[in-house]
This record gives sequence, C-alpha cells and structure tokens, in this order.
Amino acid sequence: MSKDQDEKSPYGAGFIAACIVVGAVLICGVVIIFAGGHDATPASAAAQPVTASSAQPTNDPASAPATSGAPAPESSGAGSQGRTSVCGLPAGDQALPSAAPTADGWDVSRRVIVPRSSTFGPGKTDTDGFRHCFAHSPTGAVYAAYNAIAAIADQSKLVPTVKKLMVPGTATDSLLRQVATAEPSGDPSTVQVAGYRIIDAGQDRVTVMLAMPVESVYMSANLTLVWHHGDWRLQPPPPGEPVGAPFSQHRDLGDFVKWSGI
Repeated sequence: MSKDQDEKSPYGAGFIAACIVVGAVLICGVVIIFAGGHDATPASAAAQPVTASSAQPTNDPASAPATSGAPAPESSGAGSQGRTSVCGLPAGDQALPSAAPTADGWDVSRRVIVPRSSTFGPGKTDTDGFRHCFAHSPTGAVYAAYNAIAAIADQSKLVPTVKKLMVPGTATDSLLRQVATAEPSGDPSTVQVAGYRIIDAGQDRVTVMLAMPVESVYMSANLTLVWHHGDWRLQPPPPGEPVGAPFSQHRDLGDFVKWSGI
C-alpha cells in the first residue's frame, strides 16, 4: 500500500499497519481497495442483535429487516431448489445459534482460519480453494459468513471470487469493475474471525456481524447472506460502497458469540 493511500485513509497509519500485521483482511484489504476507506462507527452505534422471537423464518426473503440501508437482493432465487443445498446438505435446525456451533474442524483457507462441518458445510471446495455449499439455516449462514471472509482474503483471486460469492445483479457488476482495476495489497498473516452476532434473520436472508482483532480492539463488519439457487451468497454493497459496512470498533467480545478455532 502506498504512502499516499495510507495518508488518505481516515483510519490513519497506525490502523493500516495493524491491519497488515494482524491480518484483518476484510477491513484493510476490501474496504480500502474497493472504496478508498470509510469511517468506522463506535460500538454503541452498531445494530442491536436480534432475539429468537424477532427472527422467525418467513417465506418471503424481502420480509426480513434490511440492514445498514443495503438494498434488497435483485434476484435471490429463493426456494428454487427447496430447503436442500445444491450439494445435498439438509436444512436442519432453524434455531439461531446463540452458542458457538460445534465444528468438525478448522482449516486455513486463503490465510484465514475457517470452520468446516459435515452438517453445515462447506460441502464443496473448488480447485482454486473457494469453499461453498452450506446448509439452508442460520447456522449454515454463519459458516458461510466465516468462509466468505477467507474467500475475499486472497486478492489475487478477487474477480472469480466475486463472481462465485456475490448475488448476481447490477451491484455485483459494479463491484467487478472496481475489482478489475484494483491493485492487490500484501498478503496478510494467518488470522481468523473471533466471534459473531446475528443482526437479523429470515428463511432466505441472514445478516451476520463478524468481529476481527485489530491491535488491542476488535473491528466488526456486517455481511448479509442471501439464499440463491441452493446456497448462501453474499449480498453486494451498493455501487461505490465498501463490502462489510457499517464498521464498528469494540473493546471486547461481550456482545458476540465467541467462536474461533484457536
């Protein structure tokens, strides 16, 4: 990352250095490359987590509450392949995972430590390392969110990753144009997400806040997963906006479900 880029970022030089050292790939890599940096909001401004009673599944993905002003997906394909994923994983338990899920194990995927489960996914891994096919449930969406961070981490594969990861539409087309002209930053250290919060949840749409360590605090990003043609896909941001916004800073993981492999 150039000195000019560093000086222009509202995060400041110390924050950029922390991103590189600690490896908060979504915050440092995607935000700055895609959008030139956006301010992080304090934890008090972050969206409040849902309760189980307010997140009952619905049959209409548009009925799930929108998060952060992001537009509804243009074409979710919800229900086109029923409740079973494209690789045959059953939908299973639809309860919100208020405690850390049980993983079969943790793998390093594109320098990010991610969970795997024969129940929740990923059910497939492509030759380029892209992991996909998750269970159609809130827990499956959390698994998908963790693995989405890993997918984005390898900036040398951003174009094929965006095509596979994002819900198709004009916002994804805009993101692809940004990715095609971006200069990849240096590879991060091997890291992982420290915890998650489910912000809203419906049958075909789940928004997850993920916490990542940066220096002595945690930075959070929001990912909205949409059920599209038998798998969870990432909803792209509006054109010109960063992936994962809004971002918040947290002193600890008190408001998160702690879940990590090490």
